Amino acid sequence: MAHRLLVAILAVAMTVLAGMSSAAAQTQSWQHVPLPAQVRPQAGLNEAVAFGPERAWAVGADAVGREAPGFPLLLRWDGAAWQRQSLPGTGWQGELLSVAGTSPTAVWAVGRDSAGSAHLLRYDGSAWSESRPPRGVLLTEVVSGGGETWLIGSRDGAQVLLRRDGSGWQDVPAPPGAVYGLHILAADDVWAAGETASGAAVSHWDGQAWQQTIVNGFPRSAVGSVLAVSPTEVWAGGSAGFVGGPVGRPIPPLLVRFDGQTWNRVSVPADFGGITSLVPAPSGELGWVSVANSQKWGPPGSSPPFVPGPDFLAWNGQSFAEYSEPAVTGEGDSRTLRLAPVPGTASVWSVGRATGPENTFAPRILRFG
Repeated sequence: MAHRLLVAILAVAMTVLAGMSSAAAQTQSWQHVPLPAQVRPQAGLNEAVAFGPERAWAVGADAVGREAPGFPLLLRWDGAAWQRQSLPGTGWQGELLSVAGTSPTAVWAVGRDSAGSAHLLRYDGSAWSESRPPRGVLLTEVVSGGGETWLIGSRDGAQVLLRRDGSGWQDVPAPPGAVYGLHILAADDVWAAGETASGAAVSHWDGQAWQQTIVNGFPRSAVGSVLAVSPTEVWAGGSAGFVGGPVGRPIPPLLVRFDGQTWNRVSVPADFGGITSLVPAPSGELGWVSVANSQKWGPPGSSPPFVPGPDFLAWNGQSFAEYSEPAVTGEGDSRTLRLAPVPGTASVWSVGRATGPENTFAPRILRFG
């Protein structure tokens, strides 16, 4: 009798704890994370990369004025707080545009100075240093994955892709049109997101050639982020474009999914905005989607006709859960949202820039989990 009573009590306790855990999961939200005091308000972040709960980097620009180019900004997460990092020997003005790495001891960042020249930086696990950029290339992004590191840029106005090969950078043929984002699984398995004159395009590199597909033929549509889960599941996100209409007309977001045979458009709970990031869950499946400038149609007759939409969408395999960024005193909503998952965890970083006082902007870092 006593044994049965003890078992019943334990069962009830476990049920209560499970309910509490479920409720806690459902009430999780995005949180604002403070920046170092040395970062001035007129700053912005462009991208981040994480290697674990205690290792992450974020890059952008600091002290940007209406006529001042600002200075490259580099932040490091140590597990407790973001700290500003110095860049020895870096005396140029401009900004850092992108950061990526294959490991904590092989991290790359690309930037551009006020004269328009490219900068390439490398972290070896102990210090950052300037590396010679490929000759004549204007760099815009660095992407790592599958043990590979690639650069996106342009040379004489033409699209350029470069792959790290031993101690140097080797040109890789680029697909037609423009490339805005890559997902690298291996040297012979790379997905590219971009656009052509015919619309939004996704291309696949098999080590020899690109196979390109127009995933949305609406004028001015483009995709900038791509996530390959498997050969029969690939996602791409961007904006759907528009024809005519008044200046400043909102543009719908574009999310498409490949099932191994065809690309199909996926409905998202936002009528306007642009999808800026797609990142995986710990399982490798699609985890999060970020939507910049997200808006929905308001009630009929409302003025203005739009209401805020979700900033983040969490995918559970069947549908999206909507999340909004937290309000920050003295600042408006984020203008850009770039996601960086924390490997081995359910945590995700979001970095960007938000609307500041008097039509300025401010750096913004958010975290989920």
